[in-house]
Amino acid sequence: MSLVTTTDLYEVTMALSYLREDMRAPATFSLFVRDLPPERGFLVAAGLEPALDYLSRFRVGRSDVQEFAEVLKRPVEDFAPLHGLSFDGEVRAVPEGRLVLSGEPLLEVTAPLPQAQLVEPYLLSLLCHQTAVASKAARCVLAAAGRPLVDFSLRRAHGPEAGMQAARLCALVGFAGTSNVAAARRYGIPAAGTMAHSYVEAFDWEERAFRAFARTHPGPVTFLVDTYDTERGVATAARVLRDLRLGPGCAIRLDSGDLGALARRARAALDEAGLRDVRIIASGGLDEYAVAALVREGAPIDAYAVGTKVGTAADAPYLDAVYKLVEYDGRPVMKLSSAKVTAPGPKQVFRGPGLRDVIGLANEEPPEGSEPLLRTVMRGGLRTEPPDPPAAARARFEADLAALPEEARRIDAPVAPRPTVSTRLTVLTTVVRHRLEARTGAGRRPGEKAPE
Repeated sequence: MSLVTTTDLYEVTMALSYLREDMRAPATFSLFVRDLPPERGFLVAAGLEPALDYLSRFRVGRSDVQEFAEVLKRPVEDFAPLHGLSFDGEVRAVPEGRLVLSGEPLLEVTAPLPQAQLVEPYLLSLLCHQTAVASKAARCVLAAAGRPLVDFSLRRAHGPEAGMQAARLCALVGFAGTSNVAAARRYGIPAAGTMAHSYVEAFDWEERAFRAFARTHPGPVTFLVDTYDTERGVATAARVLRDLRLGPGCAIRLDSGDLGALARRARAALDEAGLRDVRIIASGGLDEYAVAALVREGAPIDAYAVGTKVGTAADAPYLDAVYKLVEYDGRPVMKLSSAKVTAPGPKQVFRGPGLRDVIGLANEEPPEGSEPLLRTVMRGGLRTEPPDPPAAARARFEADLAALPEEARRIDAPVAPRPTVSTRLTVLTTVVRHRLEARTGAGRRPGEKAPE
């Protein structure tokens, strides 16, 4: 099935009008997040790789034209101008893994106006969801303070494909593994998992369940110990592990209750049984706040499995992101609506030490000691380089995270750095605003005459 029709209806009607009016000149659209969600000191740019895949395959076929006509209940001939339209524009974007701040473009598209218009919803959907999830996962990495994290989000994600995306994004920011077998295979992520409570319940005796599981999986195993009574479950697991001599790498998993207190008692019981190398894994509704609290209290937990709240970015499940026209046919444009003003012209973000960012024009020279964040990743509808390897995205994330100010790294009440605006962009914004106000009367009181 073509992805072309995965767009909003008004994109189709506008694109068709542009074609009939012969408005095919290059247009630049900027995709950015107006304001960071509460409790976010940064965002992690994500979703670019699948976005480039989408754009490189974008072409309006006969079946797409037929679908447009059926939905609008109009003759197919009305939509003939759309047939054969493909994306042959340029994309400049922030590479995946880099940290971004409010107002900074994640991506800018420059293409003939009808093309750039049609792709808006799909690009927003991809980049918004994936950036939100990657940012939530990154905060879990900060909270865990070096302890391994495993993605358990598939069963609670907003659909199977969202679960696939979450596994990739968690790995991008440093998770050690995923429970999602398909994602492990597709993205080369270590697969990790234990057993369910239903497995233990299916046997008439908890110890029999553990021994049966170990017979099927003779390597390192992880026993879920809280199906009935957690402390008895730990003792049973310790007995089985000691009897079978399964070796290092084995673990027990705590999934409910006071995880900190249970972990301390479990650690003491395992140590007393001579199983100091058996790890403790915690799961059960965890997010960065719960993980940070457990780390602060010194809970002897070796690894954390996080799922629902990360895969859905539960406390910030959407971003206030927009895709705005900033230039058409060489003419800078902007929006003057109250509280939704946009800045004109193609942009660049110049990053200085400590994420002291300056948003400027794309053709500006970088300020001394800074680097441009957006780079050209597509030209003429084709990628300018091969797909970005996950290791490269992770390295960029780790470097930016290390440079992030401490107040932005906080789990509770973070303070995000605020980018500044270059002098050239400020001047252009003022000039374009005055021009538009003179032409449209924006900013004048009713009945007030335009200046001569």
